Amino acid sequence: MKFFHLADVHLGAMPDRGAPWSRTRGKEIWDTFRQVIRRAEKEQTDLVLIAGDLFHAPPSEEMVRDVNSLFASADGVRFALIAGNHDYLTENSPVLTFPWNRNVTWLFSREAECVRFPEIGTEVYGFSYYSQEITEPLYDDLHPLPGKNLKILLAHGGDIDHIPLNGRVIAKAGFDYVALGHIHKPGSIAQGVVYSGALTPIDRNDTGVHGYVAGELKKGRLKIEFVPVAPREYVHLEIPCGLTDTTFTIQERLEAFVRERGEEHIYHVVLTGNRNPGTLFDRARIAGGYNILEVEDQTTPAFHIEELRTRFRGQMIGDYIESFSLADMDETEELALQYGLEALLCSREDTD
Repeated sequence: MKFFHLADVHLGAMPDRGAPWSRTRGKEIWDTFRQVIRRAEKEQTDLVLIAGDLFHAPPSEEMVRDVNSLFASADGVRFALIAGNHDYLTENSPVLTFPWNRNVTWLFSREAECVRFPEIGTEVYGFSYYSQEITEPLYDDLHPLPGKNLKILLAHGGDIDHIPLNGRVIAKAGFDYVALGHIHKPGSIAQGVVYSGALTPIDRNDTGVHGYVAGELKKGRLKIEFVPVAPREYVHLEIPCGLTDTTFTIQERLEAFVRERGEEHIYHVVLTGNRNPGTLFDRARIAGGYNILEVEDQTTPAFHIEELRTRFRGQMIGDYIESFSLADMDETEELALQYGLEALLCSREDTD
């Protein structure tokens, strides 16, 4: 039995709202999802498992209709889905009342239920969210029914507010495969207990590659592989700075890195290290021209304390330095000295 496992698609999300690329990102999420469904059909996949948060929020009927139409067009492919904490089911949800195509199976129950696909010898277990948070570890005591069918668990959770789970416990429950959603980073937490991760990155914390899991269950043997599919990544980039660096040199280094890594990606840039006390980096200029989400300046001015103490002895700056025990400062005192000197020196420059 061949399957695709995906989760956290977040249809309807508009990441990085206000950024020039935001509208494109919303379209990319839909396009990538459609691409995966087309691939499932082309590869004659038996079952597509969607482990929650197909939608970014409880969907409109129009969104439901669009998704159903896409599912219906995938000839020979079956779909099994649960609702997660983002697209949790409400009393008036069109997900509950819509006439889904016959190849689409939602597990609507608040408690674990089993749906069978006899033509592929497979059972899928799971339940849906009806609220944004579920704090009980509801998967810990869940076991499949006896029988020869392949047994798959669809589950959504993994943190304190969204069904805490123990990978080792679930791995011993008797399922042939556990398809997890909610955590956006792909990875396995136990043998056969797998997060596919978000299909595409949704915010700056979703760094790294994203995609889905393609698998095959045959005669009790599981074979899976992660398939990258997202057209871009969020990249956290630290640029160490030195005393000779200027806005221009930082901009040059950033542009070289972006050209090498990929101009399609979205970058969160953090400037670190020590800078010349007289240098103030122009973050807006550094961010210009590429998909730069933010340039964060965490540099500290490289003051020559003894030189400043001698130069400003008897003045406010000298007295400020003398108020510290320079030979026995902790980290907090060092930061206070640096920030204070920066403020005093900037104030002096403003009055000169």
